[in-house]
Amino acid sequence: MPMGRLSPCQNISLGTPGTVLRLRKPSAKLNASATFMHSNALIREKSPYLLQHAHNPVNWLPWGEAAFELARNQDKPIFLSVGYSTCHWCHVMERESFESEAVAAILNRDFISIKVDREERPDVDRVYMYFVQAFSGSGGWPMSVWLTPALKPFYGGTYFPPDSRYGRPGFASILEQIAGAWKQNRQKIESSSVEILDRLRTSAGETGENGQGSLGLGTLDLAFQQFRRSFDPRWGGFGGAPKFPRPVTLGFLLRYHVLTANPEALEMVTETLRAMAAGGMHDQLGGGFHRYSVDKRWFVPHFEKMLYDQGQLAMSYLEAYQLTGDAVLANAARDIFTYVLRDMTDPEGGFYSAEDADSMEPGEEGHKVEGAFYVWSAQEIEQRLDRRSAALFSHRYGVQPEGNVSEDPHGEFTGKNILSEAFTIENTAQEYRMPVAEVQESLRQAGQTLFEARCHRPRPHLDDKILVAWNSLMISAFVKGYAVLGEAEYLQAAKRAEAFIASRLYSSETGQLLRRFRDGDADIPAFLDDYSLYLHALLDLFEVDPTPDYWQRAVDIAKRGLGQFEDSLHGGFFSTAAEDPAILLRIKDEYDGAEPSGNAAAADGLLRLAKITGAAAYSDRAARTFAWLGKKVGEHPTTAPFLLAAVARHLSAPEQIVLRYEASTPAIEKAVLQYRQEFKPFGIVMALSDSAAQNLATALPFLAGLPRQGELTLYRCRNYACDLPEALA
Repeated sequence: MPMGRLSPCQNISLGTPGTVLRLRKPSAKLNASATFMHSNALIREKSPYLLQHAHNPVNWLPWGEAAFELARNQDKPIFLSVGYSTCHWCHVMERESFESEAVAAILNRDFISIKVDREERPDVDRVYMYFVQAFSGSGGWPMSVWLTPALKPFYGGTYFPPDSRYGRPGFASILEQIAGAWKQNRQKIESSSVEILDRLRTSAGETGENGQGSLGLGTLDLAFQQFRRSFDPRWGGFGGAPKFPRPVTLGFLLRYHVLTANPEALEMVTETLRAMAAGGMHDQLGGGFHRYSVDKRWFVPHFEKMLYDQGQLAMSYLEAYQLTGDAVLANAARDIFTYVLRDMTDPEGGFYSAEDADSMEPGEEGHKVEGAFYVWSAQEIEQRLDRRSAALFSHRYGVQPEGNVSEDPHGEFTGKNILSEAFTIENTAQEYRMPVAEVQESLRQAGQTLFEARCHRPRPHLDDKILVAWNSLMISAFVKGYAVLGEAEYLQAAKRAEAFIASRLYSSETGQLLRRFRDGDADIPAFLDDYSLYLHALLDLFEVDPTPDYWQRAVDIAKRGLGQFEDSLHGGFFSTAAEDPAILLRIKDEYDGAEPSGNAAAADGLLRLAKITGAAAYSDRAARTFAWLGKKVGEHPTTAPFLLAAVARHLSAPEQIVLRYEASTPAIEKAVLQYRQEFKPFGIVMALSDSAAQNLATALPFLAGLPRQGELTLYRCRNYACDLPEALA
């Protein structure tokens, strides 16, 4: 279980009493005192990832017409490198190859080199990852792709070592071979790239050739059975190492449980969530979750922290808590919120994107090390704590004098300990013959002491760009935290983040949404996942605070925003709009991976609008999406669990609980909270004051038309037919 809310590092930042102190302020610019031998065109960019490469000897250019024109004019192939700022192997390839003068000389002589931040430009990443996966059979980052000047891919892969190793050809050798082939077999390469692109267009869903299908309860049953077969009954999760949390799977199983009353679906989720919370993938000191576990027992993590994981996992923990009442699950969600509010929140309210896995070891100089910020030697703990506190802490969290990482092929954790809940608090109390309450207090104080000591270590890199899609996931989680746990600060955090998007990244006049904000700059037209997940965030806010502003933005996003992505001929949604000629493929993405696919989020958001309004136009668009994806998802249902959760919503009857009251009071808020705490994933719970009902009379006459009788009146409605009102006060 988490140690409780840790206070900020008082000895790191100074402030007035009562001020929430930040651990560090992210830098919008590189250190002005640093001396660099090189600078390239990336120095003018905002992306933290691009800025990391701004002083490589490679003549990097950002993605754009200037780079494309240079490739055409010089008649050179393009080397496209795609990654993100907290990507471990991206750092490795930079250190080994892109900082090499010899490699840079080849790139600068024979290629036009372009760098892309996949988190800023998922449209570019998606197109060429589609090619790399088809070309090599696998994908990942850094992604390395070679293109013709017309942007057509002809060769690609992921990480290339500088010399031949790990069964991979050396990067310099690859460059020389491709440069030679371009000069000697140019016509063959270009012809091949055209054929490749034609095949990719067919398989990417740009045409209607994938056919139609139907998704129903049978598909949900099949998905459940497949997840059941891959479930790990010993450690939770699905499959073996490496083990990813994949919250979209957990969300589907919880909804399948509600729809079918199947207890196994709930058990698989709760066992997974409890195991993750106890493991090293959970930052036991500072809160939040790392990206994934390299082993099957959630112990050794890949240490980067991503905002999209925090938002989705908080939602999973809260939903499981609603169904079980298990305080361990609620505390894990609180732990995530504490971390995000403390370390990942911009002063204006938006949420930062990620923290790196790598950081400098304390007192060491040289390159960064995976997990250095988070791991401990037994000696460090003994030096910081008194003898009894160190013994209790070490027993509880599995600390060993020689280190506790037995599977360490690269020797990264020699003599180090990853904290995990090795023993329960009750076991620890029994082992040391102490009262449980006394052990809890000792662990709390020890955790605070070690947390403060950790604050003095070199921090991992913070990617402080603010992305609409990821912020929307976090907004939805904070709203859920308020609705389930009753913490008003969670709702305030959600409102501030949405206000940031609405003021900085959205135009109510045009309906245009931008994807990214950083260092005072809003840029990049938003993509399908931005619009779709923002729609969900707005609807979540509207359900707990039914103001016309949230409702109007939600309707605008659905109508004007999603309209630019919809395939009106075949159904479904493209991931990108049609305006950019540099994007060679308009892909319909249905795979729900680390994040929900745009198609799944769009379909589910439209269904939520339909359940509130009764408007068939919304549900029809969702149904056409199901039909378009039906055959493909029906054959491989575990690829699209978020989409199947939307199908489960489609199969359920619209259910509404409406509470009417005159004006908010603490007693009214407490009464409303009781109804929100029940897990009703296919219905809505709305609490309308007299003024809110009046403001929504035109937009939502059904909800607004339910009169108040007494101080608090309850309506239970299904398919827009309500039972007799119940006077609660």
